[in-house]
Amino acid sequence: MTASILFVFLAASIALTFAPGPDNLFVVTQGIARGRRAAILTALGMCSGITVHTVAAAAGISALFYSSALAFQVVKFAGAGYLIYLAWQAVRERSSLGLAASLGLSGAALFRRGFVMNVLNPKVALFFLAFLPQFTNREAGNIPLQMAVLGLVFMAQALVIFTGIGFFSGIVGNWILRRPRAGRWFSWLSAAIFASLGVRLALAQR
Repeated sequence: MTASILFVFLAASIALTFAPGPDNLFVVTQGIARGRRAAILTALGMCSGITVHTVAAAAGISALFYSSALAFQVVKFAGAGYLIYLAWQAVRERSSLGLAASLGLSGAALFRRGFVMNVLNPKVALFFLAFLPQFTNREAGNIPLQMAVLGLVFMAQALVIFTGIGFFSGIVGNWILRRPRAGRWFSWLSAAIFASLGVRLALAQR
């Protein structure tokens, strides 16, 4: 791969990462509902999930979601169910006591939320399967290795952008968490957002 190809890939990746979508919304929601720490740890988990999609695309595993409707449906509904579960948890945390408890979530639990949300989205797998090969060069050889490198570049820029989004949304979240009444309203808002993301994923088509 040439430097020019990597530059074009990086520019396209940054534009796609900044574009409004479920991942951005998920990080923002975590930041507003739970504060800066939660948003950043969730963003780290989501970016780690990119490695799974990169390996799957490079190994051709993601093609299974394209060729098998059953595989796509299974992973899709698993991801939708997980988002609905997060919505239910947000409703449970609507009291000030629940908000205080949510601040005590371990770093591993917050990281896992982002990771699972990203991995259980077959649309992301199909995106990587379609996006990465466009920037590979057969003459350079070893296409899977090129895709792995591109996936790492994508993950690096996503890490910077998502943690930045998490940081700034967390500033708002930390302000809200000091005001229990506002926090209760945002717990309901978080639940509504998670539920809508779950329904959107459940209705997604290949």
